[in-house]
Amino acid sequence: MNENDILVGVLSEWKSAVDAHEPDRVAAVFTDDAIFQGLHPYTVGREGVAAYYDGQPLGLTADFALRESRRLADDVVLGYFAVDFGFTDRPTLSLHLGVVLRRIDDTWLISHYQVSKLDA
Repeated sequence: MNENDILVGVLSEWKSAVDAHEPDRVAAVFTDDAIFQGLHPYTVGREGVAAYYDGQPLGLTADFALRESRRLADDVVLGYFAVDFGFTDRPTLSLHLGVVLRRIDDTWLISHYQVSKLDA
């Protein structure tokens, strides 16, 4: 499987869980020791990821587009995305997302997640 398919597959599962407001399902696509940097102070591990998404408003949606990808090793891929987070009560928030995925056994999981808000 090529790196684009791997990245889009994992991010599609992440999106599905975010859109459904299922924080534990979001956290399940991360490694146990994932470094997670949303727009709040960073956390490490699935528990912190679940808590972050549990605190997000109902109706939050995430739409993404893959911009760049690299295979860093057989079991490691890097992806750079544009992500639009939609809300029911305020304008869409457009961010940039960098992820590192690791293959653990036969499953690809997010090991590093970092969003950034870049001014135009």
